Amino acid sequence: MKIVVAHNRYREAQPSGENTIVDSEIAQLTAAGIEVLPFIRSSDEIPSMSKVAKALLPISPIWAPRAQHDLSRLLTEHRPDVLHLHNPYPLLSPWVVRTAHRHGVPVVQTVHNYRQVCSSGIYFRDGVICQDCKGRALGVPAIRHRCYRDSAAQSALMATTLAVHRGTWRSVDRYVALTSAIADHLRDYGIPDERIVVKPNSVPDPGRPTPLGDGFLYMARLSPEKGVDLLLDAWRRHPVGALGTLRMAGDGELRPLVEAAAAERADVVYLGQLDRAGVRAAVEASAVVIAASMWHDVLPTVIIEALASGRPVLGTALGGIPYLVGADAPHEPAGTGPAQVASAVAGGGGSPMPAGIGLGDAGWVVAPEPAALAAALPVARAGAPGLALTARARYERTFHPDVVTKQLIDIYAGVARNPNHV
Repeated sequence: MKIVVAHNRYREAQPSGENTIVDSEIAQLTAAGIEVLPFIRSSDEIPSMSKVAKALLPISPIWAPRAQHDLSRLLTEHRPDVLHLHNPYPLLSPWVVRTAHRHGVPVVQTVHNYRQVCSSGIYFRDGVICQDCKGRALGVPAIRHRCYRDSAAQSALMATTLAVHRGTWRSVDRYVALTSAIADHLRDYGIPDERIVVKPNSVPDPGRPTPLGDGFLYMARLSPEKGVDLLLDAWRRHPVGALGTLRMAGDGELRPLVEAAAAERADVVYLGQLDRAGVRAAVEASAVVIAASMWHDVLPTVIIEALASGRPVLGTALGGIPYLVGADAPHEPAGTGPAQVASAVAGGGGSPMPAGIGLGDAGWVVAPEPAALAAALPVARAGAPGLALTARARYERTFHPDVVTKQLIDIYAGVARNPNHV
């Protein structure tokens, strides 16, 4: 089988889980015997472009003529079975879907964000979840609020791009939804069930889990939507040292808040930006990993890394987090989904789960509120030993590279046999 993987890489100066996942999938597919033809562009190319190419950049999200020319040549020469698209912006454009279909090549797209509808891609603005553009023919609110790169002009271009390519997105042969929440987003957008497959990402198997460490690990971009304020507020509601150590890793605009918390409290440690070895060491030193997102986070890779190491996760009940931890009946705040509360028994504890805390196979979910998270912290610390084995089992069953790669190859095979485009 011959697969074109198309992706516009985000700038290397901006750490990107999506870049990492694309690289990992290419390696896994190649190891499984699939011939992969990378069709990759990078936003790092933009500064060195010619004056003519830079002049065409404003229209590239809509059309990107150079990319279409190059892709047509690749498709003609290699005659692949499937084109697998990840991020098309800004140098590829969704037009690659039309180009592939013109050559008779079916298209699979992995949905890493909400940019079929939302110009910023994250359904989050001014510190709160925002879906003002949902259901609109043109995302005027995104333009008014400068949602794309804090620019009214670029926001207008992205909103126009989403409007122009609504039909393009609906012609994709198969969507890879990373979680059940993304599958719901696609259904709401008008994609029929038969074109949606839930297939999460994976991370390499670190091997047999080490014994649990102590305390908690938070590892994410230090930005408002990732819940830095939420976590620090919840942590301060407990006496210093009562919950062990809170290790915080990452970088971003809210780094000064984390550094201040580490200076203020002996039980908060700031680890900075970690490399792969540092990530593994930080996970192994902890007992529970925290995902405190304030937005509908699609698929935080840190959760899969935690499960692979046998560490349960405490997260907010938003986006893909309940799916990742296997929380079948999470509590969700008003406006974010069904208001359900799990009435389960804490892993290994034998006492009823406190109201408002959802229990899954591999962790707990709570409303994205300081009081709720503060109440869940001691529950998670006490229950971590009881969920360590099931956390690892969930990784092996759902997120192991062997499982995920086979699922992806099956998706390709099904689309190659039964393309939906005309």
